[in-house]
Amino acid sequence: MENLKMAEDIATKLQNYRTAPFDARFPNQNQTRNCFYNYLDYHRCQKSLDAKGVDTAPCDWYKRVYKSLCPMSWIQKWDDQRAEGTFPGKI
Repeated sequence: MENLKMAEDIATKLQNYRTAPFDARFPNQNQTRNCFYNYLDYHRCQKSLDAKGVDTAPCDWYKRVYKSLCPMSWIQKWDDQRAEGTFPGKI
């Protein structure tokens, strides 16, 4: 029952999403780390929920955040590195 409420809350947040909200872990103007960590969090979330056989919709929050913060060239480079097995982050 609580999972259903959480899914509804996430769906509502995604509908109302406009841009990345303030994240206290990254208080500075430079948002490079925020971008990278949200990219990692998205792929970790996907991997974890896929392994459990659960809907991965909650992971979409991280994807929206990193897509609004990261330059597309970085995302493409990281996607290519993941596909080649050379990505430097731990997913």
